[in-house]
This record gives sequence, C-alpha cells and structure tokens, in this order.
Amino acid sequence: MKYKKWEDILTFSAVLLFIILVNVNLKFIPLRIDLTEEKRFTISDATKDLLENLDDVLYVEVYLEGDLNSGFRRLRNSIEETLEEFRVYGGDHIEYKFVNPDEAPNATARNRFYQSLTSKGLPATTLYDNIDGKRTEKVIFPGAIISYRNRETPVLLLKGNKTASAQERLNQSIEGIEYELTSGVRKLGIGNKKNIAFVYGHNELNPNQLQDITTSLSEYFVVDRVQLDKTKLDIYDAVVVAQPKAAFSEVDKYQLDQYIMKGGKALFMIDKVQMNLDSIATGGTYAFGYDLNIEDLLFRYGVRINMDLLQDQRAGIIEVYTGNVGDQPNIERLPWPYYIYLNTFSEHPIVKNMDVVYSKFVSSIDTVTARNVLKTPLIFTSKYTKEKVVPTMVDLNELKADMNPAAYNKSNLPVAYLLEGKFRSLYATSFPPRGISTDNKLNESQPTKVIVVADGDIIANEFDPQSGQAIPLDYDPIRKQELSNKEFLINALNYLTDENGLIASRGKQITMRPLDKFRVDEEKVYWQIFNIALPISLVILFGVIRFYWRKKTYAK
Repeated sequence: MKYKKWEDILTFSAVLLFIILVNVNLKFIPLRIDLTEEKRFTISDATKDLLENLDDVLYVEVYLEGDLNSGFRRLRNSIEETLEEFRVYGGDHIEYKFVNPDEAPNATARNRFYQSLTSKGLPATTLYDNIDGKRTEKVIFPGAIISYRNRETPVLLLKGNKTASAQERLNQSIEGIEYELTSGVRKLGIGNKKNIAFVYGHNELNPNQLQDITTSLSEYFVVDRVQLDKTKLDIYDAVVVAQPKAAFSEVDKYQLDQYIMKGGKALFMIDKVQMNLDSIATGGTYAFGYDLNIEDLLFRYGVRINMDLLQDQRAGIIEVYTGNVGDQPNIERLPWPYYIYLNTFSEHPIVKNMDVVYSKFVSSIDTVTARNVLKTPLIFTSKYTKEKVVPTMVDLNELKADMNPAAYNKSNLPVAYLLEGKFRSLYATSFPPRGISTDNKLNESQPTKVIVVADGDIIANEFDPQSGQAIPLDYDPIRKQELSNKEFLINALNYLTDENGLIASRGKQITMRPLDKFRVDEEKVYWQIFNIALPISLVILFGVIRFYWRKKTYAK
C-alpha cells in the first residue's frame, strides 16, 4: 500500500515537472497561432525576415498614449500588439515605449515638446470628443519615432481616406500599421536598397521637377538617371518614364522592350495630350495628342491610353486673375475640372486605403487583348466625369460654366493600370531596328510587372513663386490639403521591385463589426438585467439541485 502511494506521488511529480518544463521552453519557440478570421495578428514573411536580420537595437517610441477615446485606444492597442509580434521575431533587438505627450511639468514644457515632435515630422491631430454632453478637444500625436544606430525617422500611424467616416479611417489605419512601421525600418537603411532609374532623352520631366519625389525615393532606393541608347538597363530593378514629350526612337523603344522581356519592371507616366495651364491663351487653346512612338509598345502589353481629356466634379482649385480692385490685382480661386482629385481606388495593396491623388489633364485608359497578362485597374475618376475627345478646345471660360452633374455622364473611368504576367515582345514577329543584333532578342518576357498611369503631372513638383522652393508632392498649397501622390509612387515602385512581398501587408483586411447603436439604446436595460440575473439564477439553481441530490443520496 505504501509502495502504491509513493508511485502515485512520483507519477504526479513527473507530470508536474513535464508541464513546467514545457511552459518554460515554449517561450523560446516562436509558435504563433492566429485564430482571428482576418489573421490580424499575422505578419508577413518579408517583415519576419527583416526583423530576424537586425544586428542592433531598433527603438520605437509611440506618442499615442494618455486619455484617449475608444477609437484611438483601439488604434493604440493594435500598435502595441503589432510591436509585440515584432519582438517575437526581432527578440531583444526590438524595444518600444508609449509616451504621453501631455505628461509635462507645465504648459511651456508641453508646448516645447509638441514643437519638437512637429519638427521631427509628426504633425498634431486634434481629437474631438463628447463627454457627458460636453464637446472636448485634445491634441494628440498618432505616430512614432523609430531609431536605429543614431538615425531616426517619423512614422505616421493615422492614415486612410479622409472621405471615410472617423471609425472607418481608424480601421484603415489599423490595417496599415505593419506596413507603416516596416517602411519606417526600411527608411533607416535596414535591408538592401533596390536600384531604379529615371529615363531621359525624350523631353521628360527635368531633375528640378522631380526634386521632391527623388529625395523621398532615395530613402528606399538608389536613384539614377539614364539614357536608353547609352546605358545597359540590366543593373536596374525598375525604370520610370516620367512624362515624355518627344518621340522615342526605334532603338530606344527596342531597348525598353527587351529590358522588360528580361524581367525588368517599368512605371510609365504618360501624358497623351499636349496641354498645361500656362499654355492656355486668351480665347482658349486647342489640345492635341502627342505622338510618342511608344503607344504600340503599351498596346502590345495590354493597355491603350485614350486620346481624350477628362473633367470631373471632384475638381481642384486654380487661381485666376480677374482684374484689379483699385491698384491691387484681384485673384479668384475657382474649381478647374481638368484638375482632378482622384480618390476612388481598387483594393490592391498599392492603393488600398489611400487618401487622394491630384492629377492634371489626365486621360482615360482602356485595356486590349494581351495573353498571359493580368490587368488590374488601380485608380478611377469619380461617379461624375466628363470625357472630351481630342483635338478639343480648352478655355478658361469653362470656369464660368455650371458644373451640372447631368453633364458629367461618365463614371469611374480608370486612369492607372497594373499589368502582370508574361509579356509578348513588340518585336516578336518583326526585326529589331537597323544596327541592332538579333542574337539575344527575346520574344516573350519572364514574369514581370508594368504600371501605366495616364498622367505625368502627379509626379512633378511645382515651385513656390515667392520662395522658389519646391512644393511637396503630398500637399496642395491652395486647398491646404494633404495628398497621396508621393505615397502612390513609393508604393508603386515598392510593389514593382519588392520580391519578398513586403507591400503585401498593405492588403490586410480587418472587418468592422459595429454595434447597432439604436438597438443598444433600446435593449440596454434588458441585457444588463439578463447578464446580472442569469448567472445568479444559475448558481441558485445549481445549489438547489445539489442540495436535493445530497439529501436524496444520504437519506438512504
């Protein structure tokens, strides 16, 4: 009997020791099971690779802390959950801290801290709330500063489309947390930079007009400028053709075609119509199409940029001189339907949850048959669009026209396409240009990607007439509104060159499941009573049943 007792004790001790050892060692095993429907806690393989290859401490300081409403508290908690997932793969190389910007000894110190965050690239956001029937305002900084090896970069974590509701925009921000944080890590020089090149030699945008986008792209890529007939393109991961105005030679077109056949990636930003605001004379100007001699190349790849100009109800604003008031010029700000605010996007990771892209004199795009090529529209006009076939008159007197929605009878016309697959060469059934050897000619490409945008102005920065400084691409100085032009271009090139699929994290989908507020108000008391009374009733019922069961059992 004593032997049996010791055997039971030893068995129990062995099982207990096994459970303790399993729990102690499990923390060293990166076993993660995401049971959510949207896999909201699962990070991409590309992010894991980036974190696992850190060789120094990456420090993240998040400034979304303190007295927040439920929506921003949810965003704050989602940021912390993502950073915890980062620590699983980055280990001790990941450190983070949440800081409340309001925790300052006095108002002067708090304002100084606010200014320091703003100067580092984290703009303040005013949070409006309603507490006990009173409207309150609070300044918050929904962003973070990431530091690595004496370098730091700001990361904005409140993103999304401003036309969406506040809750939808917060949800879009939560969907993009992983990508925004990982993009910040990449900007610090972690990971190898890809090589991209801007093509010139056909009257493309000059370096001054590309100043802002070049500076921003340099944080992610090694940026160069090349002439097609003088450079081997094979060393570049992607090339950008930015608003050419002169025809491509046959040799240049052949070099571009063969680069794509070898698996090269390309971003075409093409103005099909000759027009800009400065060229519109008194009485109007006729708009004509460009002959760039690459239309057949794009046609072979699966798209055709139409010979038209689009007008849209979501119009940008231009400043127009309308005479003098006394001795001062009178400048009016009027909607100009050829300047379009594009904020209708597909669900592709390149454009998902973006805000607005500002375009000028944009054309529509149609698709044509191209075997083995997947065509994905990225950007559309609004529901109220007008199409003017070129040649056509463009006149400033159109500013006086009533923008009657009935006249804008087109809807959601695509102006940007992503093409993916195996492309057929333009020269598959013909000889290359004279003087070019056919020895290495390819008739079909490796799997590759091409993006075509029917406007080159979205990549061109303008200049402040007073200071002479370049105006950032992501800001409209007339409306004083933030834009997504730069975000779109960076995302597009990241997608073209990203072999590991880091940008795929932008495709994360988190479904909102809001409560029915009216039903909550109507049934609030019922559910409160139900949730309090039911558990108590079950306990009492269990006690009564147990009492009678014991009485019946021991009465024998």
